[in-house]
Amino acid sequence: MMDQPKKSNRGFAAMDPEKQRAIARKGGESVPHHKRSFARNHKLAAMAGRKGGQSVAPQDRSFSRDHELAAAAGRKGGEASHINRVQNDESRPAS
Repeated sequence: MMDQPKKSNRGFAAMDPEKQRAIARKGGESVPHHKRSFARNHKLAAMAGRKGGQSVAPQDRSFSRDHELAAAAGRKGGEASHINRVQNDESRPAS
Protein backbone atom coordinates (compact mmCIF):
# COMPACT_ATOMS: atom_id res chain seq x y z
CA MET A 1 0.00 0.00 0.00
CA MET A 2 1.36 3.44 -0.93
CA ASP A 3 1.92 6.07 1.72
CA GLN A 4 -0.27 9.15 1.51
CA PRO A 5 1.70 12.36 0.91
CA LYS A 6 1.86 14.59 3.98
CA LYS A 7 -0.36 17.66 3.89
CA SER A 8 1.39 20.95 4.31
CA ASN A 9 0.45 23.06 7.31
CA ARG A 10 1.20 26.26 5.45
CA GLY A 11 -0.73 28.85 3.53
CA PHE A 12 -4.22 30.25 3.47
CA ALA A 13 -6.05 26.91 3.60
CA ALA A 14 -4.20 25.89 6.78
CA MET A 15 -5.21 29.08 8.63
CA ASP A 16 -7.87 29.32 11.27
CA PRO A 17 -11.26 29.86 9.51
CA GLU A 18 -11.85 33.11 11.40
CA LYS A 19 -8.50 34.47 10.24
CA GLN A 20 -9.36 33.46 6.66
CA ARG A 21 -12.63 35.40 6.90
CA ALA A 22 -10.83 38.47 8.27
CA ILE A 23 -8.36 38.44 5.38
CA ALA A 24 -11.12 37.89 2.80
CA ARG A 25 -13.15 40.75 4.29
CA LYS A 26 -10.20 43.11 3.80
CA GLY A 27 -10.07 42.17 0.13
CA GLY A 28 -13.69 43.14 -0.36
CA GLU A 29 -13.21 46.40 1.51
CA SER A 30 -10.33 47.40 -0.76
CA VAL A 31 -12.73 47.78 -3.70
CA PRO A 32 -14.41 51.21 -3.86
CA HIS A 33 -18.08 50.97 -2.88
CA HIS A 34 -19.32 52.26 -6.26
CA LYS A 35 -17.55 49.38 -8.01
CA ARG A 36 -18.75 46.57 -5.73
CA SER A 37 -22.16 45.84 -7.12
CA PHE A 38 -23.23 45.78 -10.73
CA ALA A 39 -26.82 45.40 -9.54
CA ARG A 40 -26.77 48.97 -8.27
CA ASN A 41 -24.97 50.50 -11.21
CA HIS A 42 -26.25 49.22 -14.53
CA LYS A 43 -24.01 51.54 -16.57
CA LEU A 44 -20.92 50.13 -14.86
CA ALA A 45 -22.15 46.59 -15.53
CA ALA A 46 -22.75 47.41 -19.20
CA MET A 47 -19.27 48.93 -19.52
CA ALA A 48 -17.71 45.82 -17.95
CA GLY A 49 -19.69 43.55 -20.25
CA ARG A 50 -18.65 45.51 -23.32
CA LYS A 51 -15.02 45.46 -22.21
CA GLY A 52 -15.16 41.69 -21.70
CA GLY A 53 -16.88 41.15 -25.02
CA GLN A 54 -14.31 43.21 -26.87
CA SER A 55 -11.50 41.05 -25.50
CA VAL A 56 -12.94 37.98 -27.26
CA ALA A 57 -12.33 37.46 -30.96
CA PRO A 58 -15.54 37.78 -33.04
CA GLN A 59 -15.31 34.18 -34.25
CA ASP A 60 -15.22 32.99 -30.63
CA ARG A 61 -18.35 34.87 -29.53
CA SER A 62 -20.80 32.00 -29.52
CA PHE A 63 -23.84 34.11 -28.54
CA SER A 64 -23.31 36.49 -31.46
CA ARG A 65 -23.32 33.55 -33.86
CA ASP A 66 -26.03 31.45 -32.21
CA HIS A 67 -29.03 33.49 -31.08
CA GLU A 68 -30.91 30.38 -29.96
CA LEU A 69 -28.06 29.56 -27.58
CA ALA A 70 -28.16 33.11 -26.22
CA ALA A 71 -31.91 32.98 -25.72
CA ALA A 72 -31.69 29.63 -23.93
CA ALA A 73 -28.97 30.95 -21.62
CA GLY A 74 -31.06 34.02 -20.82
CA ARG A 75 -34.11 31.92 -20.03
CA LYS A 76 -32.05 29.61 -17.82
CA GLY A 77 -30.62 32.56 -15.91
CA GLY A 78 -34.01 34.15 -15.45
CA GLU A 79 -35.54 30.91 -14.21
CA ALA A 80 -32.69 30.35 -11.75
CA SER A 81 -33.02 33.90 -10.46
CA HIS A 82 -36.76 33.47 -9.97
CA ILE A 83 -36.35 30.13 -8.18
CA ASN A 84 -33.72 31.56 -5.81
CA ARG A 85 -35.91 34.56 -5.02
CA VAL A 86 -38.93 32.37 -4.28
CA GLN A 87 -36.88 30.02 -2.07
CA ASN A 88 -35.38 32.97 -0.17
CA ASP A 89 -38.82 34.48 0.40
CA GLU A 90 -40.15 31.17 1.72
CA SER A 91 -37.27 30.74 4.16
CA ARG A 92 -37.77 34.16 5.77
CA PRO A 93 -39.87 34.29 8.92
CA ALA A 94 -43.24 36.02 8.58
CA SER A 95 -43.34 39.59 9.89
